Amino acid sequence: MSDETASQDSSDEATGDSRERSALPEGFAQRFAEHLSALQTAAVTGEADAPRSRPTVMVMAFEGWNDAGAAASSAVRAVGQACGAELIGKLEDEGYYDYQFSRPKIRSTGGHREIIWPSTKIYRARPPRAAVDLLLVHGVEPSFRWQAFTADLLTRAAENDVSGIILVGALLADVPHTRPIPAALSSEDAALQEILDIDEPTYEGPTGIVGVLAHTAAQAGLPAVSLWAAVPHYVGQAPSPKAQLAIMRELEDLLGLTLDESEVVEDAEAWERGVDDLAEEDAEIADYVKRLEEATDTTNLPEASGEAIAQEFERYLRRRKRPES
Repeated sequence: MSDETASQDSSDEATGDSRERSALPEGFAQRFAEHLSALQTAAVTGEADAPRSRPTVMVMAFEGWNDAGAAASSAVRAVGQACGAELIGKLEDEGYYDYQFSRPKIRSTGGHREIIWPSTKIYRARPPRAAVDLLLVHGVEPSFRWQAFTADLLTRAAENDVSGIILVGALLADVPHTRPIPAALSSEDAALQEILDIDEPTYEGPTGIVGVLAHTAAQAGLPAVSLWAAVPHYVGQAPSPKAQLAIMRELEDLLGLTLDESEVVEDAEAWERGVDDLAEEDAEIADYVKRLEEATDTTNLPEASGEAIAQEFERYLRRRKRPES
């Protein structure tokens, strides 16, 4: 994501006009789950009002063009670790990867050396208090045979009774590191547009595997949501814990999860202090950050909307209900 053209293309594709938060309606996670459950039940029984099972949502992120600061892939991995996800499958067809671009790695464990080949891993998680079951997918964006790769993943989704998909990405953008990381949602599914109060994507131009999967899933009748977070382009290298935290919090609200984010919060605060120190040493960067802050504040005021307050209160209540470990 270091290429400026790719960054701009990704930024335009994500929203066109990023917002501070997606401001999901109060109680959205339950309504989202109920909508997917009704679709799943109707597909199986032909009756939308029949007894419903807990739906499964596939959450996907890929290292590479769609993953500025490694924020998207880091967020999905962190969700998997927090939910005790178990590996259930891999896509490791060597025909998908250019090993000169996505190189294999050598790892030593207990005196044993092994080669780790680029792959896409699929994990299952059943968070006890969430509204849905999860299939978490993360790996390296493929170099070749994208149509076959997409078909392979959507076949795995069908085999695991997936009712909906969330595609996660991160992009480089003109945003200040001192403000909340903007996150934006879009969907080609009309019902999800109404439930989330979001728009359909309008971007036209080069896309990554996240865009291909989102469109292909929608064309196949599988409801899909795209979630993008913006990473300040002047500190776009990995890691980007503040953007990772923004994605994790959006996924909490989307899926009704309760995650322990304390470690990521500490990393995000340390990251922001570090960037502050760098900006103080360079008057030109400090002036640029100030201009970004002024533009952001003008665009996003008032920050504490009623929806944002309700959303934060819901997160607080979920944390109070967290089961004892």
